[in-house]
Amino acid sequence: MDSITAQKVNRSLPTSAPSPSLGVPAFLSAGERWFLESGIIEPSGGVARYHFSDRAENARISTEITGYAVGSLLDLHQRTANPAALDAALHSARFLCRHAWNPALDAMPFEWAPDGHLPEHASYFFDNGIIARALLRCWRLTANPAFLDTATACGQSMLRDFVNPEDIHPILDLPRKSPRPRDARWSRQSACYQLKAALAWLELAEATNDPSWRPHFDRALERALQTHAAFPGGEPGPRTMDRLHAYGYFLEALLARAEVPEIRAALAAGLTLAGDRLRQWRPEFERSDVPAQILRVRLWAHHAGAVPLDTARAAEEAAWAARYQTAGPRHVDGSFCFGSRSGEFTPFANPVSTAFCLQALALYQDHLAGRPLPPPSTLV
Repeated sequence: MDSITAQKVNRSLPTSAPSPSLGVPAFLSAGERWFLESGIIEPSGGVARYHFSDRAENARISTEITGYAVGSLLDLHQRTANPAALDAALHSARFLCRHAWNPALDAMPFEWAPDGHLPEHASYFFDNGIIARALLRCWRLTANPAFLDTATACGQSMLRDFVNPEDIHPILDLPRKSPRPRDARWSRQSACYQLKAALAWLELAEATNDPSWRPHFDRALERALQTHAAFPGGEPGPRTMDRLHAYGYFLEALLARAEVPEIRAALAAGLTLAGDRLRQWRPEFERSDVPAQILRVRLWAHHAGAVPLDTARAAEEAAWAARYQTAGPRHVDGSFCFGSRSGEFTPFANPVSTAFCLQALALYQDHLAGRPLPPPSTLV
């Protein structure tokens, strides 16, 4: 086992309602500190896809992961009131607008490098949606028109370049914007998980006061409901865990329509399916973000009156997510490890894992304390 990631620690795992006098939970403070001080956010504002804890270096900058980091930092700022978290979120959002977005191509590339040298040039439908939602959240907070403009451009690219008469092209190769051939990998498919990206269209409808965005989400929802049940089993063996990560995106997006009986039925069935598969495969391979994603959906669905909370499973998922927070040198301390294989932690400090686990555990603490949950629109 890697010497750094072996130093795992549960910081204030919520098992009962916390006392108001305790202030910011230790797990939140540690996670926020990792985002702000570890170097996972590069000087440009771009965020590395992950940090290699076994060789102490960052992977390349990912625009999608930058979007997730923006959302997580804003979520953290609301809970900790640390102005540095807000400053970092806005710095990374400005990076997405000023540096990552390519106005010549009218496209958002999935990776970015200061010198422009990358092994491949592509744009992902999913990434555009995550980035647009993060920028809209910044716009609602600051009224900076650059955030709304870039979010709108991402949403327009999703419609113009990716949507086709049958479904959604998952990946376009740049600069020609030609659809990349699909294969069995979930990220190379047009499947139910794309619904989380399509949430950007709903949020753009509200932000721009233009209802013409909404039917595009509704069509994506209709396709996802028709196909979601078979999705988790689309790849063999332990790859099911990766599929569960993507399936979590679908379940998260359903929260936007949690008042609809058909959606409530899909949420209930999906939570049972995802929870069962997680418990089946986690001894062999577990991603830390999967229990966090399932837990977030459980809590929001319960508080919306859509699906009664399975308290035993929620407690298990909180404990499983919390165990991946690491302690050690500055570049990993407070982060959440990507996952484990046969009980051995993998050597990746992961921004997405950190963002999802921090939010899930904070929501769980809200629930235990009897506090109202923030709205599902704050989903990172």
